[in-house]
Amino acid sequence: MQDIYRTIDPFDWITFILIGCIIIVTVLKIVYPKRFDDFIKLPISNNYFLTKGKFEELKHPFSVLFFLIQILMLSLFIFLFFVEKGEISAKVYIKITMASFVFIIVKTSIEKLIGSIFAIETIVNRYIFTKLSYRNFISLFLIALNFIFYFAMEPNMEVLVMFTGIIIVLNLLILFINYKNYRSLIFSNFFYFLLYICALEISPYLILYRVIV
Repeated sequence: MQDIYRTIDPFDWITFILIGCIIIVTVLKIVYPKRFDDFIKLPISNNYFLTKGKFEELKHPFSVLFFLIQILMLSLFIFLFFVEKGEISAKVYIKITMASFVFIIVKTSIEKLIGSIFAIETIVNRYIFTKLSYRNFISLFLIALNFIFYFAMEPNMEVLVMFTGIIIVLNLLILFINYKNYRSLIFSNFFYFLLYICALEISPYLILYRVIV
């Protein structure tokens, strides 16, 4: 990977997306300063999850807007693989964004449905909120990464695969943290836990990988 000079159109749609996400983050910091400070400290503190009512706030504007940033930045990172192949089209990005959104929404809805069926809505909501919050935090990392790759350095396929591996590891770490928090429940229902892992945490991503390939 080497530094290159890139001619950037100031009205480029990618620029608008990145700048828009930064503006949203800035607004959230101004409107929800305490919540934002706790959110930024997620890697070193659990204060964000200890505030009363946080686990019931999946539909809170703070969570919703950060989820939007997560979708946009993840899709922009995936789009880099298409850019590497010469497919630089806003239509391709829109398709990736819609697919990512539908995938996450459907997967989350199934998880909530399972929680409702087994009367464990509270536990499932906490699990989803914790996982969503950590992934929202990773989206801040993706903003910086996308800025670098689109406007400073042009990555090759090896670099993209390497950072994809890092993102996957971070997501596995998120799952590990969640499972550690609910280890007593997991051990008492280990068979159902294995079914859940295979059905909702492994199979969907394997299917998504096959679709992308």
